[in-house]
Amino acid sequence: MSHQLLWKVPEGEKIKLHKYDPSYTHPEIRHEDADDILAKLGKELGELQELLSAAQHHSLLMIVQGMDTSGKDGTISHVFSQINPQGCEVHSFKVPTAEEAAHDFLWRIHKATPAKGMLGIFNRSQYEDVLVTRVHNLVPEEVWSKRYTNINNFEKLLHQNGTIILKFFLHISQEEQTKRLKARVDDKDKAWKISTSDFAERKYWDDYQKAYEDALSQCSTDEAPWYIVPADHKWYRNVAIAQTLVDTMQQYKDEWTTDLEARGHKELEELQQMRATKQITDI
Repeated sequence: MSHQLLWKVPEGEKIKLHKYDPSYTHPEIRHEDADDILAKLGKELGELQELLSAAQHHSLLMIVQGMDTSGKDGTISHVFSQINPQGCEVHSFKVPTAEEAAHDFLWRIHKATPAKGMLGIFNRSQYEDVLVTRVHNLVPEEVWSKRYTNINNFEKLLHQNGTIILKFFLHISQEEQTKRLKARVDDKDKAWKISTSDFAERKYWDDYQKAYEDALSQCSTDEAPWYIVPADHKWYRNVAIAQTLVDTMQQYKDEWTTDLEARGHKELEELQQMRATKQITDI
C-alpha cells in the first residue's frame, strides 16, 4: 500500500496530537471491504499465534490505551475474534487494590505479563500511572515524572526476555467522543454501558491530551514502539491494528517455522527408532 495505516512514533520524537487526524483512513481501504479484510487478517493472526504458542521463543504483549469511548474493548473483541483463547490472556487494569497500592506501581503489571508462547493484551496498563495519576494530582510531579524512565527500563527488560511489545494509542476526536457518549445515553437497552466517570472526565480532555503526548514522546522505543491509531472510524481502527500485528509477527515466522520443522523431524526420527526396536508395534 502506498500510504501508512497508522503512525509509529519514532524514538525521541516530540509528539503533538493535533497534528494527527483521528478521522484518517487509508485511501486504498474502503469501508465496504473492511469486514473481509479483517476476516483475512484474523485468519493470518490465528495462524501466527499458533506458531508463537508452539515455538515458545517469544511472548507478545499488546497494550491498548485511549480516551473513554475510543474503543479499547471493541478493538480487542474484533481484532482477536479468530484467536485460540487458550493462548491469549487479557488484563484490564482499574483502580489499584489496597494490596497493589502498597507496592511499586509496576508490581501488578509485571505479574500479568505473558509467558513465552502466550499473547497478552493489556486494556489500560502501566501508563495509567503517568496519565490518571498525573491529571488528577494523585502523586507529586517529582514522583510521576520519574516513571517514564521506570517504564522504559521495565519494557526493555521484557524485550530482552523475548517479549514482542506493541503499544496502541486509540486517537479519537472530542467530537466523536461526544457522539458516542450521546449514543450510549439514547440507547436504553445498553444503559449499562453508561459510566458517569466518562462524562466527568471530559472536562480534563486537554490535560489528558498533554499527558498522552508526553507518554508517547518519552516512552516510544525501538524495543517497545507506540503507534497512534486514527480511531474515529471503528472499522478502520480494527483493520489498522490487525495489519500491524500481522506485519510484526510475520517477521518472526521463519524463525518459528524453522524451529518447529526441526523439532518435528527429530520427533519422527525418534518414532522410527522406537518402531525399529519394537518399542511400539501398533502404529
